[in-house]
Order: sequence, then C-alpha cells, then structure tokens
Amino acid sequence: MKATFKTRINRQDLLIGTIQTLPSPEIAEVLCGAGFSWLFIDLEHGAMGIRDAQAILQAAAPQVPCLVRVPLNDEIWIKKALDIGAAGIIVPQVRTAEEAEQAVGRCQYPPDGLRSVGIARAHGYGDRFQDYMAAANDEVVVVIQIEHVDALENLPAILDVAGVDGIFVGPYDLAASMGKMGQPGDADVQKAIDRITAGAKQHNMPLGIFGATADAVKPYIDQGYALIAVGMDTLLLGRAAKDITAALT
Repeated sequence: MKATFKTRINRQDLLIGTIQTLPSPEIAEVLCGAGFSWLFIDLEHGAMGIRDAQAILQAAAPQVPCLVRVPLNDEIWIKKALDIGAAGIIVPQVRTAEEAEQAVGRCQYPPDGLRSVGIARAHGYGDRFQDYMAAANDEVVVVIQIEHVDALENLPAILDVAGVDGIFVGPYDLAASMGKMGQPGDADVQKAIDRITAGAKQHNMPLGIFGATADAVKPYIDQGYALIAVGMDTLLLGRAAKDITAALT
C-alpha cells in the first residue's frame, strides 16, 4: 500500500515542492508535471482565494498532495481549506504553544478537536462522507510556521504540542522580526534557525523550509530538513523569461 502524505512527512522522507501563488489550475498542472512531490498553495499572500485553491487541488489530484497555507490561525479558514480537499494546512506566525494547540484543534473532528462537520469536496460531495470522516483525524497534516523571534522563546513548549506534524521555518519573516529585513542569511538569523533545527531534532519533529533556489535549500537538506519548498511560480517564470532574453539580446 502506498504511504500517505502524512506518513511520508512523519518518517521524514525528502519531499521537494514549490509554492504556488497565482490562481491558475494550469500552472498547477505544469508544476505537477515537473516532478514536484507536493505543492505549497499560498492563501496568506497574493490574490488567491478559496475557490482558486480548490481549482488547483482539482488540477493536482490525485498525483500530487497539496498543503494550503491559510492566511491566519482561524477556524473558518482552516475548515474551508480542509473541506476543499487539502492534504493539510500550513499555519503562519505561530508564536506560542497555545496557538499551536488551537491550530491542531481546528483540524480535528470531535471528540479530538473542534472542526465542524460539513459536506464538501473532501467528502466526495457526500459520496465518501463516512470514509473521510473515519480517516480525517489520522490523515490531515498540520504544519506550523516558526517565523518570529517570539516563537524562539516558546519553542520547547511548541514542540511538545501533540498533533503537530511538522515545523516549517519562515526565514524571511524571522529575519524581519529580528530587525534584519530581507537578510535571511544574516549570522544572527542563521543562529536562530540553528536553534529551531536543534530543538526540532531533539523532539524528532519533521522540519521544512523555503528557499528561493535549489542552492539555498541544499544546506538545510544536509541538516535533515525534509519538507522543502523551492522557489515559487512567479520566480520560476520570471527567471526562465530573463534567461531567454539574456541569451538572445
């Protein structure tokens, strides 16, 4: 039997993905055809809405699982992202154990959590309702982002929260919160990331990170990071276009 996406994350298989920010199912098809293991669908930044995200999930399914980054740690956004069929969510700006617990609880149906029951795409529009309900609490992926200096002080307690499947480091926001805007490579920012890495390893917590290029993420893969997002749709398109114009002008 093929391992579920959650199983692959929990056993820390190397999973290479990219970020999609543009509301286009065609772009999702292209990215899935490129061989990525997963897609990071971003609802926090940019113009994409929940209907756009569903179209992307439909284009990617069933070959490539998608994690939807919700705009904030909010019950309505989380249940919408899961109801449209996301494999799981990424929650930005988690700074405390209480916030991590809230994220987990909003992903779990009672009695384990507070997720409300509805019928949507995830449930086969009703046709697979019972099967989805029976498996959802075990299969939905919950990834939280550590991307603020405040989270560093609360890291041990955050890592102790049951139900968190992975930590995703946000180097750019982390740098900004440390007064190092646009400097994720700064020595102090790297030391902070090292603290996150060490803490997660002590808890056997899967680690993820974003990097603009393959070279940017290779050092983290060498350190054991497994949930990797390399580049994003707009960067990939822009760089490819610039390479063409540079070669011909």
